[in-house]
Amino acid sequence: MSKISGPLLDRIDIHVDVPAVQYSDLVSASTGETSADIREMVVLARKVQEKRFKEYRYKTNAHMSSRILKRHCKLECESESLLNQAMIELGLSARGYTKIIKVARTIADVDLSDIIKVEHISEALQYRRLDRNFIE
Repeated sequence: MSKISGPLLDRIDIHVDVPAVQYSDLVSASTGETSADIREMVVLARKVQEKRFKEYRYKTNAHMSSRILKRHCKLECESESLLNQAMIELGLSARGYTKIIKVARTIADVDLSDIIKVEHISEALQYRRLDRNFIE
């Protein structure tokens, strides 16, 4: 981690730790979502984004400009409060703030939600794992 600069880390949208899988989990009979189910959710979210950006030059939330972000990324009051708290506690940059909103917008698209809710911001914050490690 010490070899990755903060500004470089800021340019990565999603970063998470992927722990080793335990043997007991590998041989377990329990199953999660199937690849087909996940693919269906992704295709649906991409259609939502395609419709949103039909009059713009981009196709996905990741490529939104700041001006378009303000138009299409409406947050609940509680979501704004959570994001504000995260900005202060994690010391996030403006770029980090924007990345979190874009990821939260995508999570909201998967949920077919027009507004970004607390759960969407919370999940997006979980995908900024290295921000916390970098600061600590």
